[in-house]
Amino acid sequence: MSFRLRNKIGKYAAVCALAAVALSLTTVTSWAKVKPPFGTITTFAPVPAVPGFPEGVAVHGNSVFVSGPARFGTAGTGPSAIQVYNRKTGQLQQTIVVQGEALAFEHALSNIAIDGQGRIYALSTQLGLIRFTKQGQTWVQSAYGAPLPDLNPMDFFPPIPNDVVFDDDGNAYVTDSLQGTIFRYAPGGGTPTIWFQSPLFFGSGPIPFGTNGIRLDPEREHVYVVVTTSPTDPSIGTIYRLPLVNSPSAGDLETFHVYAAGEGPDQIAFAADGKLYVTLAFSNQVSILSTSGAEITRISSQVGDDIPMDNPAGIAFDNRTKSVLVVNHALISGNPAHFAVLSIYVGETGDPLSQP
Repeated sequence: MSFRLRNKIGKYAAVCALAAVALSLTTVTSWAKVKPPFGTITTFAPVPAVPGFPEGVAVHGNSVFVSGPARFGTAGTGPSAIQVYNRKTGQLQQTIVVQGEALAFEHALSNIAIDGQGRIYALSTQLGLIRFTKQGQTWVQSAYGAPLPDLNPMDFFPPIPNDVVFDDDGNAYVTDSLQGTIFRYAPGGGTPTIWFQSPLFFGSGPIPFGTNGIRLDPEREHVYVVVTTSPTDPSIGTIYRLPLVNSPSAGDLETFHVYAAGEGPDQIAFAADGKLYVTLAFSNQVSILSTSGAEITRISSQVGDDIPMDNPAGIAFDNRTKSVLVVNHALISGNPAHFAVLSIYVGETGDPLSQP
């Protein structure tokens, strides 16, 4: 064989080898881009057992914020806190400890919201709506809104602030789970006023929570509110909606969807296309509703999941991964191993929340 022929064969072989390597890399890259099946649940991050019982979750920038404890029986225990996680890795980066609680008495932290400047707003049963502003590597706490008033001091139920959402003008809407009321803080905070009340907003049963999760639709035309149990039947939970106006009337209240089998709807989040994701705290599922209010599907834990859904509560979209982050409240089981944030792949992004 001539030298020239051997050289050509060698070059050809080298080209084939390079092509094979390129094909292999392309295949690996292709596999890396394969998305998990819809509804796949993974553990985003465990939540520390103290204070435990997490409820709220918010995504902002490179961070995920988780608040708690949202439970009764906290008298004599340590302070409430917000855990700050790296959005990409799920690593716990910082703990924001709430200051000023009277720890000898009941104290809790429920849900949270973020404004356009990245400040955190958290609902405290003792302190009202408090705000955290980042200065350097620390978060500085300040008062924003006064505690919710006790509308009927003679009854058994105190005010229980549960969820908060802003509108585009900076008003903050807060649900009160035991007083059948949605309160509103004007831009800048201060004293809350009653925005809407209804006898349908009261709950019943061993966990008598009424008004719970609250969000605005993508068009900013309606306020959607979850009522976890009904005043006459704890197995019935309802999602209502009201027009986003200054003073809605009783006749404006519409039923959007009813859960009638003891599922316990809790928190909600809108997808960008208007579908509504609902955590079901009692049946340990996530329900997805169409824009007309019909249920499309449900997501449940599967055998083999690291941590099963356990009283799922707070829910927020992570648009980077087209997933929803769901907080395991674990209120009934009290199992510290279940205190966690779960990531559920849904293949779509969420509607951006108003961040005044």
